[in-house]
Amino acid sequence: MYKNLKEIEIARQLISPPGDTLAETMALRGISQPILAMRMDRPIKTINEILKAKTAITPETAIQLELVLGIEAEFWLEREKNYRLELAEIEHAEAMLSTREFISNFPLAAMKKLHWINFEDSITSMANAIYAFFGITGEEAYFNYYHKNVYEAAYRMSTQNKKNPFAVAAWLKQGEHIADQIKVPAYDASKFKDALLEIKNVMAKQPADFFSQLQSLCESAGVKVVHTPCLPSTQLHGSTRWLNDNPLIQLSNLYNRNDIFWFTFFHEAGHIIKHGKREVFVEGLKYSEEEQIKEDEANEFAVRYTFSKSQEKEVLENIPLSKKSIFVFAEKFNTHPAMIIGRLAREHRELYAMGHSLNIFQQVDLSAY
Repeated sequence: MYKNLKEIEIARQLISPPGDTLAETMALRGISQPILAMRMDRPIKTINEILKAKTAITPETAIQLELVLGIEAEFWLEREKNYRLELAEIEHAEAMLSTREFISNFPLAAMKKLHWINFEDSITSMANAIYAFFGITGEEAYFNYYHKNVYEAAYRMSTQNKKNPFAVAAWLKQGEHIADQIKVPAYDASKFKDALLEIKNVMAKQPADFFSQLQSLCESAGVKVVHTPCLPSTQLHGSTRWLNDNPLIQLSNLYNRNDIFWFTFFHEAGHIIKHGKREVFVEGLKYSEEEQIKEDEANEFAVRYTFSKSQEKEVLENIPLSKKSIFVFAEKFNTHPAMIIGRLAREHRELYAMGHSLNIFQQVDLSAY
């Protein structure tokens, strides 16, 4: 078996079709193509195609060559069989090496561990698992549909940000697989805005079943919310896109922090409220200047719902903060204490340490979702 594309290239250069032997024999005997064609009672085009390996030597042709050239038919048939077999081996190896290179772009082990795909220890099994996961027939179909179509923007942004675009695509696709199992009514923007106010209460209290409540409130407005853990080389917080006529919010719970989780959710909600259906937003990627404007708008939306600028100003007027004061402000503003500490921690490092010591940042495990 050929180990790399260079070996395959050399094999292609060295492989000799039976037409080469026929051409040498004709040259030694001084027989031209037109003469051979007439003596075999065959079109000259057929002789030319045999010489160029475009047409195989059939048993009938082999018998005719034996009669005209005196070289046994078995020789020509064996020559043809060996050539076709060697050519098939080269093409198979080329296809397998190409497939191996393609599927190696995906974090297969991580996807299998998360039960997104299943495969045996063979290139064919791995390739089939990836093809089935994405609903494609091969590498070309993947690039044409996903990287040049539905995930084009995410592909471009992930390569700019030195993230693995194939892993990003797999993460997004898994979100769609989960979302396909969720039945929701038609999207209602008014209901979704009302639901966000209730979700703010869920954020502030954060009961044990907060994620189920979050999903239920969003689904009542026609919005799907799913959780999918990050894959290696992605480091994504969340994504927003529309599947048919329903928006999908996909959350990773990256870093397992309350402040990041809730800010990301309201950020994605901001995209739904403020931006178009055809766009794909993936948080954690590099944006163009125009795209960054929309990201900033979604950030401002999230700030208003989680811990507003005016509320932040009021807290800053009471620095230094204590555990008690943080919880008092959180209750007053109907937000989670982590939103306050997380926002101010960059300028006041002691708050960051306090957030961890009090387990304010710690998020509930979402692995079951």
